Amino acid sequence: MKPELVAQAASPATTHAGEAACATKPKLSLAVQFAIQAGTPLKRHLFRKWVLAALYCDAEITLRIVDAEEGQALNRDYRGKDYATNVLTFPLNEAPLMGDIVLCAPTVEKEAAEQGKPLEAHYAHLVVHGVLHLQGHDHENEADAGEMEALETQIVTKLGYADPYLITENASQHG
Repeated sequence: MKPELVAQAASPATTHAGEAACATKPKLSLAVQFAIQAGTPLKRHLFRKWVLAALYCDAEITLRIVDAEEGQALNRDYRGKDYATNVLTFPLNEAPLMGDIVLCAPTVEKEAAEQGKPLEAHYAHLVVHGVLHLQGHDHENEADAGEMEALETQIVTKLGYADPYLITENASQHG
């Protein structure tokens, strides 16, 4: 996979148009790539379920689970930040919607432990977050961040997980 970084997000007007344009259940072509040695205890069908929960329209998405080395290289090369982050989103095309979502397994696992969240719930949240980015949502300012977080919470709780933005007692002990 050689992602091309287009803009992290499309304009909000495109997002709302995309939401309205898809009145039926979206069709999804999803490739899930496990580029990590140890693998993940999560099954491919869960990733598909999470993507579909956040998707407004038909899409072709590659979801890649990577190690810290690849996560750091992608973040450095495409965002100029030399560390492995939890999720990177690479929109490739708006219509039809196409893009790549990269999840860095060691970072996701570390965050879940630090925040006292089940690993599955944290992966679900980050997949939803990435799919919303592909569809034009961002969190560059306070208003957009609030809107995106509200959408994420709505989708993640509908999937049966806890609100990803609630601070648990265990997480607050980690400072």
